[in-house]
Amino acid sequence: MRLKSALWVAAYLRRCQVEGCSAVVRRRGAEEAGAIFVRICRLDGSSELFGPAPQSALEPGASDRVFTACLASQPAPDPEIEKYLSRETKFDPDLWIVEVEDRAGRNFLNVVR
Repeated sequence: MRLKSALWVAAYLRRCQVEGCSAVVRRRGAEEAGAIFVRICRLDGSSELFGPAPQSALEPGASDRVFTACLASQPAPDPEIEKYLSRETKFDPDLWIVEVEDRAGRNFLNVVR
């Protein structure tokens, strides 16, 4: 059983806080099952963006949220990240956007390549 998006985001924010990173919810999506995008801002004009991994990348029966890089080249310039998020928001108005500030680019996510 998968955690509700709101609960997962709350736990992720707490994890970032424990690690000494600043993290905020920039856009609140559907409480139950909204897609979650995580932006890692490196504070130098570039960011990394992670979104839900495609179902084909998941193992059968996996209950954990798995993420993948949204752009082929990361970190990417901030305007490129904003453009991507704008397109995704138009496509899915129920998505969540979480922003983390960390110069080292730590993401604390389960990422598949």
